[in-house]
Amino acid sequence: MEKHNPEASAAAGQLSPAARDMEKQPDEPQQKHSAFKKLGILDQFLALWIFLAMAIGIILGNFVPNTGPALQKGKFVGVSVPIAVGLLVMMYPILCKVRYETLHHAFRTRQVWIQIAFSIVINWIIAPFFMLALAWAFLPDEQELRQGLILVGLGRCIAMVLIWTGLAGGDGEYCAILVAINSLLQMVLFAPLAILCITVIDGDSTQFKYSTAAQSVAVFLGIPLGAAVLTRFTLRRLSPRWYDEVFLKWASPWSLIGLLFTILILFASQGRQVVHQIVSVVRVAAPLIVYFAIIFFTTLFIAYKMGFGYKLAATQSFTAASNNFELAIAVAVATFGADSNQALASTVGPLIEVPVLLGLVYAVKFVAKRLNWHD
Repeated sequence: MEKHNPEASAAAGQLSPAARDMEKQPDEPQQKHSAFKKLGILDQFLALWIFLAMAIGIILGNFVPNTGPALQKGKFVGVSVPIAVGLLVMMYPILCKVRYETLHHAFRTRQVWIQIAFSIVINWIIAPFFMLALAWAFLPDEQELRQGLILVGLGRCIAMVLIWTGLAGGDGEYCAILVAINSLLQMVLFAPLAILCITVIDGDSTQFKYSTAAQSVAVFLGIPLGAAVLTRFTLRRLSPRWYDEVFLKWASPWSLIGLLFTILILFASQGRQVVHQIVSVVRVAAPLIVYFAIIFFTTLFIAYKMGFGYKLAATQSFTAASNNFELAIAVAVATFGADSNQALASTVGPLIEVPVLLGLVYAVKFVAKRLNWHD
């Protein structure tokens, strides 16, 4: 049976019912549960839904006249209104799950400060520049696709990572803390790092502007984050139980619905281009797979050597390997246009991330079992 860690519990605040259940159960039975079966219908077949959304979008773009131009009418912060709606819808529900009211408990212990420092180094120094290196290694002759990959690498995950961490039996409370921190850091660091990587290192000073990137981050991350904080504090004050058991269950599917809607619109807008660029999609997929695998297992190995428990190590690894492709899509579309190769490259992100990260859930459980790795 897993030993209770008073320091971690104090740092995380009051544990959720799911976390308490996880503490009560031995690790061995958890390993036998199918991670796939724990997902809802939308999550279980997310890769399939993404393929279908792409296929429907491509069919509309190729066989329904004027689909692309019609979808580009009306702009909001440089993004067509349908895409803007999809981006905002996909970001809001997941941010409503973060327990902002207990975050202040996190900073009372040295243990959490070590975890936060470790996460910042991996997420904001190592991972983005590793993606930059992979983009150059795999796409030296395709600057536009390379830039799309760079944007994906700069977006630190604040959405799907909560799902992967939960399936792997990681620490959901720590994950929520890292999500909140990465949300705030993205609003400060995304735009300047994008300028450094794309304008300075990649040498493109013609299209990518700091003001456009900063505005996209402020709108497509700032608005849903502010709305989520306001919603959580307002509704939980009225009824915490109703918020947790009713509102969140109702709101959660909208994140994935927003993602699928956005992908459908993007591929409908550039359907003709995609048909002629299957090779480009494959070329973008290759460095993404390498990125997810190496960043994940490198983080896991370092965490193991540093003496982290399994839950914290798994949480750190999924946080480092996952990406905020929603924000990358928003910035790519606002800066380069919905029919750009940059937007195409950023859209390939969720298509590759979902099956790879689900596979890593099983991989990390296997590693923990072989090493007899507990907290």
